[in-house]
Amino acid sequence: MPVKIPNNLPAIELLKKENIFVMNDLRADAQDIRPLRVLILNLMPIKITTETDFIRLLSNNPLQVEIEFLRLDTHTPKNTPEEHLEMFYKGFSEVSANYYDGMIITGAPVEMIKFEEVTYWDEITTIFDWAKRHVTSTLYICWASQAALYHFYGIEKVPLGEKLFGVFKHTATEKGHPLFRGFDDEFFIPHSRHTTIRKEDLEGRAEIAVLSESADAGIAIASSRGGREFYLTGHSEYAPLTLHEEYVRDLEKGLPIGLPQNYYAQDNPQNAPLVRWAGHANLLFNNWLNYFVYQETPFDLRDVIHLGEIKQQS
Repeated sequence: MPVKIPNNLPAIELLKKENIFVMNDLRADAQDIRPLRVLILNLMPIKITTETDFIRLLSNNPLQVEIEFLRLDTHTPKNTPEEHLEMFYKGFSEVSANYYDGMIITGAPVEMIKFEEVTYWDEITTIFDWAKRHVTSTLYICWASQAALYHFYGIEKVPLGEKLFGVFKHTATEKGHPLFRGFDDEFFIPHSRHTTIRKEDLEGRAEIAVLSESADAGIAIASSRGGREFYLTGHSEYAPLTLHEEYVRDLEKGLPIGLPQNYYAQDNPQNAPLVRWAGHANLLFNNWLNYFVYQETPFDLRDVIHLGEIKQQS
């Protein structure tokens, strides 16, 4: 089943070239199906690329998913035309009365700034709190995962000696967890970050479950409230060339950047990347949609706020 996305969104034509089935508003509205409503708060500078990455993953499942894009009211992006934002995005004030089956909050290029010094910190923490009452399950990605763990539980991010950059091997802490159904014993996830969450800061926290780790990349996936929130420190959504584009960009800017690890064939940037994460990325997002959104969401979305009570009564 395709995803339902706003008519004329640039991702439509990009994904059709990849033979991925997407459906615009006009056609989807003719189907008598209650789609899953997923809200994406896109904090990345190049919005269209991020839109395409997540739509690619959300479209590869048998459920109809209706996607809305959210922007911050207190921050104006510099790298996306205002016309694009006006046409395809809503401000938080426009959606705050709504309820959603799922939500994704992306990373943001503010990793080296203290949380409270981020210019939109007050608004984004308001959205974090709102999501707990208005969304069945939320994925926090990269910086958003660190920000949410700090806001909810006071867990600090820790600077790394050098940028964690490349594609790294991971394992599931609990292989039988529904999020990992169909996974192999080992799987790969791209990472691109300067900070991390230490395992010892999560140990003894009964409210947080560590679900996946890497010997090289550390904590990869954690959850709270039984899957109402997932914290993903990596970028399973990345397209094949994303790390290459980041590498070239940093080189051109004269920034200190090493070769992305485990990425290029024979570790040669003249060679194409070896894509070894896409299959598990699709499984990850499919499992999230199926087991933690579709099978958990209440019939009346307004009951999301009482979801724990509903589950205890059933």
